[in-house]
Amino acid sequence: MTQPALAKRDFPSLGEFAYEALRARIREGELPPGSRVREAEIAEQLEISRTPVREALRRLEADGFLAFEPHRGMVVVQLDHQSVMELYAMREALEGTAAGLAARHASDAEIAALLDMLDRESALFEDPDRLATHNLQFHQALFRAAHNRYLLKTANALRDSMALMRGTTMAVPGRAETAHREHRSLADAIQTRDSEAAERAARQHINSAQSARLKLLFEPV
Repeated sequence: MTQPALAKRDFPSLGEFAYEALRARIREGELPPGSRVREAEIAEQLEISRTPVREALRRLEADGFLAFEPHRGMVVVQLDHQSVMELYAMREALEGTAAGLAARHASDAEIAALLDMLDRESALFEDPDRLATHNLQFHQALFRAAHNRYLLKTANALRDSMALMRGTTMAVPGRAETAHREHRSLADAIQTRDSEAAERAARQHINSAQSARLKLLFEPV
């Protein structure tokens, strides 16, 4: 989902502006894994000096979004198998916690919104990119329904790291239908206020998504 353009005036420093602008580009796929990130080019695009860009690049390298490669310079990180496993382990923990909290704290309106999203989901099965955007919105709604600002903040940071993985699991044959059934089980548990069932459904859903991701990334076509 395209985000509104960032404005320099909204940040306490140009370094912070450059950092958030580059994170947004990585998150939205404008800077895909493996692509070079040139300091001078970024400074020109953002219409700022190279010093705050250099500061932003160092922060992104420390955060694990960029890496220095000999003869190429800074590049957007490409995740290996172990990194993918670690990310999904974190996602399982966060999504399970969010689902359990949502079953206890979500308002009736928030639950109705989740169910409405599910009713519209099946119409997108043949369009993996639109379905991926819809899927992201569903999970964001789930985290908001948990009513825990710290959990939401952590989930947003993890989402940026997940963006380092190419493609969408919704392109894996059969994944769209499976994910829809998993979403339905999750939403049903939240609707009945069964926190244990909601957490279990969320964890099973992420385990299933992990299997699809590994197939997409590492199995030969």
